[in-house]
Amino acid sequence: MQKSKGFTLVELVIVIVILGILAVTAAPKFLNLAGDAKKGTLDAVKASLQSANSVIYSKAVLQGKQKVASANVNESGTNIAVVYGYVAGTQAAVQAVLDLDGNFTVAQGVAIANAPVALATSDVMIYPANSDVPTSATTEATACFLKYTPAANATSKPTYALYGNGC
Repeated sequence: MQKSKGFTLVELVIVIVILGILAVTAAPKFLNLAGDAKKGTLDAVKASLQSANSVIYSKAVLQGKQKVASANVNESGTNIAVVYGYVAGTQAAVQAVLDLDGNFTVAQGVAIANAPVALATSDVMIYPANSDVPTSATTEATACFLKYTPAANATSKPTYALYGNGC
C-alpha cells in the first residue's frame, strides 16, 4: 500500500466553500467603515463644540454677558457672538469657535419638518463635506449631520443633536 500525501479534491472544495461562507457573512461588517468614521468624527465635533461653549460661557459670566440676548465675547482676539452667554446660532459664530478643516461644512439650517430630524432655519448644522447636504426631504435614516440649537433664554442651555444613521 502506498501512503497518500496532500489533500484530496473533496477536502479542498470543502475548505473553499467554508471560506466563501465566512467571507459572505463577515464582509458586510467591514463595508460600512466609512460611515462609522463619519459618525465618529461628527461625535468628536459635537464634543468640541460643547467644550468651546463651556469656555465661552465662562468668559461671558466673567464679563457679565450671560443674561444678555445678544453680545460679543472676545476669545483670543476674536469676537464671538453669544446668546445668553453661549455661542450664537450663526454660521460665523460656530466657525469661529471650531477649528474645522475643509472636511466639514457649517451652514445655517434649512427647514426640515420631518420628525425627529426637525431643523429650523435658526439652527446651525455641521456635516461632512463629502456627505449629502441636508434638505427638506432629509429623514432620520438619511441624515448625517450635527444640529446646534442656541440657548432660547437665560435659563436654558444650547442643545446638540447628532443624526448619523445616513452617514
